Amino acid sequence: MKKMIWSDEFDRDGIPDPKIWEFQTGGHGFGNDELQYYTDRTAPGEANAFVKDGKLTLELRREPYGGRIYTSARLNSRASWQYGRIDVFAKLPSGAGTWPAIWMLGENRKPAGWPHCGEIDIMEHIGRMQNTVHFSVHTGLYNHRSKTHLTETRRFPGVSEGFHLYSLDWKENEIAFLFDGEKVVSWHKGQDGRDKGVGGWPFNAPFFLILNLACGGGFGGSPDDTCLPQSLVIDYVRVYNEG
Repeated sequence: MKKMIWSDEFDRDGIPDPKIWEFQTGGHGFGNDELQYYTDRTAPGEANAFVKDGKLTLELRREPYGGRIYTSARLNSRASWQYGRIDVFAKLPSGAGTWPAIWMLGENRKPAGWPHCGEIDIMEHIGRMQNTVHFSVHTGLYNHRSKTHLTETRRFPGVSEGFHLYSLDWKENEIAFLFDGEKVVSWHKGQDGRDKGVGGWPFNAPFFLILNLACGGGFGGSPDDTCLPQSLVIDYVRVYNEG
């Protein structure tokens, strides 16, 4: 039986708990020509990431900062895991140019580099394709740059109107993505004759969780400033062992 081993219920108003989350800052485009500057501001009214009334908000705004004209936030979990179930209950932003993501990178991302560390995209959504959710994995041999990554898209009406559950069920030889508890797609090691080594399946190692709201870029597309500000709102994050 699965047992919860880590969670954040966002039950303390203010900045995200620094014992649990680490801000990643910068405005260098993050390899995707993104337009926002990720801040770590903490003052009320200035912070792009804040907790209030039991929910975490990541807010994308049009405002000059650090040489950019948009600000937002990106949080990395300080903990990492190998296998298990990850649940994130979230409401997504809308509007062209918004690009929220709930995703994971290998703990070895700095020495290995991307994409060799591996990437698991539990949820990506871009406002110009409203209600279309993307589920993907990237590896050293198979990634979006070479257009060889494993990816699935599904339409789910109302993802920006209410909260929905985005989940990852991660085993040694299989990764499954779920929406509101229903399996969307699963992939296994050696899928379609792919390499079974670390180049094709780097998912037998610890990964950490990332929550962010990007703007524009090669995937997000041109932003519609009239829709801003927009927010990615998260009710809870819960991690369970493999069981």
